[in-house]
Amino acid sequence: MGRYLRGILAVGLGFLALSGPAFAGTVKVIVADYSIRTAAYFAEAEKAFEAANPGTDISIEVVPWDTLGQRLASDIAAGTNPDIAVAGTLWLVDFVKRDVVEPLDGFIDDQFRRRFVEPFLSAAAMDGKIYGLPIAASARALFYNKELFAKAGIAEAPKTWDELKAAAQKISAPGAEIYGYGLQGKGSEADIYYYYAMWSQGVEVLDENGKSALSSDGAAAAAKIYAELITKGATQPGVTGYAREDVEKLFKQGRIGMMMSGPALADAMSREAPDVGYGIAPIPAGPTGARGTYGVTDSIIMFKNSEAKEEAWKFLDYLFTTGMRAKFNQDEGFLPVIKEEAQLDYNVNNADRKAFIELMPSAHFTPLIARWDEVAETTVTALQKIYLGADPDAVLKATAEQINGILAK
Repeated sequence: MGRYLRGILAVGLGFLALSGPAFAGTVKVIVADYSIRTAAYFAEAEKAFEAANPGTDISIEVVPWDTLGQRLASDIAAGTNPDIAVAGTLWLVDFVKRDVVEPLDGFIDDQFRRRFVEPFLSAAAMDGKIYGLPIAASARALFYNKELFAKAGIAEAPKTWDELKAAAQKISAPGAEIYGYGLQGKGSEADIYYYYAMWSQGVEVLDENGKSALSSDGAAAAAKIYAELITKGATQPGVTGYAREDVEKLFKQGRIGMMMSGPALADAMSREAPDVGYGIAPIPAGPTGARGTYGVTDSIIMFKNSEAKEEAWKFLDYLFTTGMRAKFNQDEGFLPVIKEEAQLDYNVNNADRKAFIELMPSAHFTPLIARWDEVAETTVTALQKIYLGADPDAVLKATAEQINGILAK
């Protein structure tokens, strides 16, 4: 799922003065092709909405995710963009800067707002305005191996980072190539893997002034948690050589006691490692009880030059009713962003989904800022130094200055 929901679009769009993409009454829609079920879902939505709204024509095109960004860039430049479209949430940084996306605040009323798990409605907010709705959502949680826990005499998943450290040491048996905690040290979301511990210290990625918070005491405390796990042999060796997929491979082999990942790992376990008994628990809490999961979204947005904004909003409203969200998320395996959907049987009675859903109100999101790629890469480089033995305080203070320089460009 990471390839669907993470990464920023680098496009030199060269936007032109645009004309409206469609006549009023006709709503042109481009959506991402998430699976073999996507096209059928949107075809059904189109048919049902048109039947309930005579005179409105919904025209939906399903585009492969790998080509969606370039397709939107080309259409915008040519003035042939749709009225509404699915987009990577981080793409909004560029779209808003170019002034091609419509703020939705004028359409969103209190009743609509109350449908949502609040952090997810705000995921596409910039400068106090909401520019998109969370069409696809995921989160992260703690996976743990039940058999390894039982062998180590551990009765339940750790609730705090101190408990996690103690459990990881009990589980680890390096001679048998069994490791208590699987730590990601490179690749996509390597910085996020660190933020789980940092958020639990009550620290955000950026402080209230928009500066890097890596120089804070809480950021250093979080880094020291991982440094201690490495020093005490409670992680797999050579963590800087492990991307998330590498750690997941060890978990599927039954060689990792605990790791952080998303719903896709649960799906993969049932297919690829059905004999490995696992559980899913909340990410451990910090000293004040704070914890945070990583919230990931794709957004569906409305373009500013649309001549069918009222009709487009009615269709968006329809897509975010409980029944339509439930059908989409069951088809695609995404998590609910609508409160009512979160209470439906297929969520409440599924232990895996329930664990993720309970974490969603504590979701944190990648900041919607320019040059986020550089910030993430700089953070990962710093973490690798710490994981290899460098002093966390010194490294993080220097990295905070470096990131603030990037943000000031």
